[in-house]
Amino acid sequence: MVHENCGVIGFFSLNGHNVIPYVIDSLRALQHRGQEAWGFAVPSKPPYKSLGLVSTSRNFKSIVSKFNSHAAIGHVRYSTFGKSNLENAQPLKIKDLCIAHNGTIANVEELSNMVGGCTFSPQTMTDTLLAAQRLMMHLEKNDNMIHAIRVLKEEMIGSFCFTLLTDDGSVYAIRDTRGFRPLVLGHIEETNTYMISSESCAIDTVGGKLLGDIQPGELLKISSKGIERQHFSTSEYHSHCAFEFTYFAHPSSTIEGVNVYEARKKIGHYLARKYPVKDADVVIPVPDSARPAALGYAEELGIHFEEGLLKDRYRKKGSMRSFIEPYHGERIEINKGIVPIPEVIRGKNVVVIDDSIVRGTSSQSIIKILRSAGASKISLIVTFPPIKYPCYAGIDFPSQDELLAFQNQNNENNDLESEIAKSLGADKVIYNDTVTLAQAIGIDERELCFSCSNGNYKPLGIKPVFKTRAEVKGDLEN
Repeated sequence: MVHENCGVIGFFSLNGHNVIPYVIDSLRALQHRGQEAWGFAVPSKPPYKSLGLVSTSRNFKSIVSKFNSHAAIGHVRYSTFGKSNLENAQPLKIKDLCIAHNGTIANVEELSNMVGGCTFSPQTMTDTLLAAQRLMMHLEKNDNMIHAIRVLKEEMIGSFCFTLLTDDGSVYAIRDTRGFRPLVLGHIEETNTYMISSESCAIDTVGGKLLGDIQPGELLKISSKGIERQHFSTSEYHSHCAFEFTYFAHPSSTIEGVNVYEARKKIGHYLARKYPVKDADVVIPVPDSARPAALGYAEELGIHFEEGLLKDRYRKKGSMRSFIEPYHGERIEINKGIVPIPEVIRGKNVVVIDDSIVRGTSSQSIIKILRSAGASKISLIVTFPPIKYPCYAGIDFPSQDELLAFQNQNNENNDLESEIAKSLGADKVIYNDTVTLAQAIGIDERELCFSCSNGNYKPLGIKPVFKTRAEVKGDLEN
């Protein structure tokens, strides 16, 4: 299966303003959602695409001039399947349609048969390309976007947020019926520009105002006529990704009407009430996404909060996020950039708060760093429940055999937390649970997706066949 948890944007200026500076700044603001490649598209031109970070490009002035346009879509890529190369970078163009995608199309083999029966492989095709080809086939039969999306929605299984751009300059935003991934709408008053984004932090960056979420099952069109909104499908319950609130989204963003920073801080408060470590001397966050939760935990129990671990941002990959790196070696390299402050740690009973444990690579490294800095006792508290199952909605844990909680869940005494603590070298490990996490976020548990924790894939409409990482990732480094 193919997965893309990325960041997408779209712009349309009713004043005819050149939106490319907005595109560059907003993609930089969404860089936490994808570090492998970035790109954008304007009407009637091939998309511009580049590997690496937006900030590493040096020819912005030339790009802004060459691609001058009042309409554009853009993308930052974080691949969970397929090669990290320029060919797989987005947006993609099929005839007169450009597409950028955040999500997962699970039934890619079936979809590939619909577009010509070609053999699907991560080296030759992506789910985004298949969806775009199939969408174009429907548009060629009936030149009506809402009708085409309604038909395509019935053919696809999985999660998707699309931004589309046609050669006539129309921008579309499409969000799946369950609302797995976030998608929001904003407006920049100064240039009368409407903006679509995976997160509101990108809207803030360009001086825009958040207008609200694009609703699950909604198709939004922006053209010279302004905004047109239609629903192509509805669902009794949604399945918003809970992992967005603990790790993936930027803390300044507001998604589903919830500010991410406030949600993370509340998670810390709730964890302290339910799982207090009474002999703790200090609470330390794993930088950076666990910081609000650690602050909340310390506040609730009246324990000192300290920045005992810092990222060395002057290293080559010091500012990058280890989890969304596709290669194991690069994740280790990023973790080497975490520096302890021994004066905060030495001789202390430390509570360290982390957002999640997936493979255990980062957590094991953090425990070793704390031990070497002289910690007397280490209690690791994790804001997300145990991840035991692969994600098929766009997060990079595609195979079960790589998941630390899965590897340790079948021990003889069935004490998962003790086994994880032993594996990582911690004195204690405490996981959050789905009920407590949902309460802290402030969204009904039924409206959140926890398939990676509970193995319930009904919201996605699939019964997955679990594969090894080597099978899923093709020739990517294991």
